[in-house]
Amino acid sequence: MMDTVLQLLHTVYDVQGLIQWGGLLMVCGIVFVETGLFVGFFLPGDSLLVTAGIFAAAGVLKIGSLLPAVIVCAILGDQLGYWIGRHAGQALYGRQDSLFFKRKHLERAHQFYETYGGKTVILARFAPIVRTFCPPVAGAANMNYAKYFAYDVAGGCLWGGGMILGGYFLGSFIPNIGQRIHYVIAVVVFLSLLPAIIGALRARGAGAVKSGALPMSHSEQE
Repeated sequence: MMDTVLQLLHTVYDVQGLIQWGGLLMVCGIVFVETGLFVGFFLPGDSLLVTAGIFAAAGVLKIGSLLPAVIVCAILGDQLGYWIGRHAGQALYGRQDSLFFKRKHLERAHQFYETYGGKTVILARFAPIVRTFCPPVAGAANMNYAKYFAYDVAGGCLWGGGMILGGYFLGSFIPNIGQRIHYVIAVVVFLSLLPAIIGALRARGAGAVKSGALPMSHSEQE
């Protein structure tokens, strides 16, 4: 079982191989599943889109088809997630953990939503895992649909378009960047995880300060 899971993860994170094998359809399918279904939380959205942009610059994919298709799939995926949350509601929080569902991810997205409000719909696009669980959280919170849709369209354009065009211009201006694609992917993954790392370090620092904020009195020390 473990060997099967490891093989699956190796295949999924071989974004270059996925694009070469499945082309535009594969890219769009992964974007839709990652943003619309709980099972997509582990999919490589950021690195996939940047790599797809680089491939488009090399002529492997057509930028004129890739860009709008990815944006549409990103928006449609979020719409599905929103309505899942709208209909399932609080039942999601009582669901047991499984291989493809972790309640802690849902709670993390909820905290993200509580912190940033409606802007979460846009900001969450750039946070792996959070972008998968944010739409159902917004739906469960009964966020006004018109407001959600407007934020969602903006987020889909900024994230999908930004990642694709970033890779496209990178591939256009840096010769043979495709031969160094693994380095590009590593940098993209690091930058994607950086906000979460900073947040964890801040939380840890705040906890340490809080635990040491009240010095013991002279009588307690004795």
